[in-house]
Amino acid sequence: MCTAVNYKTDGFYFGRNLDLHYSYDEKVTITPRNFPLKFRSVGELKNHYAIIGMATEMEGYPLYYDATNEKGVSMAGLNFPGNAVFHPFEEGKDNVSPFEFILWILGQSKDMEEVRKLLSKLHLYDEPFSKEVPLAPLHYMISYKNESIVVESVAEGLKIYENPVGVLANNPEFTYHLHRLNDFMQVTGKAPVNLFSEKLPLKPYSLGMGSMGLPGDLSSSSRFVRAAFVKFQDYVPKGEEESVSQFFHILDAVSQPKGCTEVEGGHFEYTIYSSCVNTEKGIYYYKTYDNSSLTAVSLQKENLDSDKLLQYPLRKKLVVQSEN
Repeated sequence: MCTAVNYKTDGFYFGRNLDLHYSYDEKVTITPRNFPLKFRSVGELKNHYAIIGMATEMEGYPLYYDATNEKGVSMAGLNFPGNAVFHPFEEGKDNVSPFEFILWILGQSKDMEEVRKLLSKLHLYDEPFSKEVPLAPLHYMISYKNESIVVESVAEGLKIYENPVGVLANNPEFTYHLHRLNDFMQVTGKAPVNLFSEKLPLKPYSLGMGSMGLPGDLSSSSRFVRAAFVKFQDYVPKGEEESVSQFFHILDAVSQPKGCTEVEGGHFEYTIYSSCVNTEKGIYYYKTYDNSSLTAVSLQKENLDSDKLLQYPLRKKLVVQSEN
């Protein structure tokens, strides 16, 4: 389970919570322009846009969870079990495996016009990375500046939705999440107004009563609503530090503590990491479950014309600043 968000202040930010009960030794990964991107059915990109994000490296290949390219186009894959369907190879289409999808889009797109052009010919086909690494059932959020779309490969085929909310969670399909927001039109960050009865002198007795009815559980549909609510409140931060801080507070509103969501075998799903990238500057911020201090990796500080993959292991140990 996961939640992805984009956020506009005086910059544009994109990030996500990764919620799982296990880790694949993911690292902040930079794919420079000349690192060869080999695809199973659509050839190779020897030269492409540089990419930064969170990925697991397998056999020298970066399997990205979320990433941003040097032009600011951003993308994340989120768990979509029971709904994601990847179909057999189809002639006349750009057959791209889901594990290649983020690299295929971010390697070639400088804006959403180019993203949509690639999607018009796309076919996400059923080709696993290997016998030992099957395909993950994912759907995807792609964002650039003020635009966002959702891509879902389902039984009926490839579905592409405009995403005016700039939020994505997991099941059900995206159209359900959008429609469910109608159930919370009355929720507000302001003090509530007495609409119950003019004959009763009702008034708020506590701050925060305007948000009564906002779902507080950890289900994907409730996390979608809660992330959207926090994102769309009137407060708009200014500057990098304030914007990044607020972005992580949005993600904190839908984070998962250990012990609250049990999965098979007595394990618990939890927020392994939270990320936020300044898409215009290429700065990737993250924190982990045990280390809430922010770590930043800058795309622009590296040699982007290299042909070598670059990875930074996550700082997972708790950092405490002692005052005495």
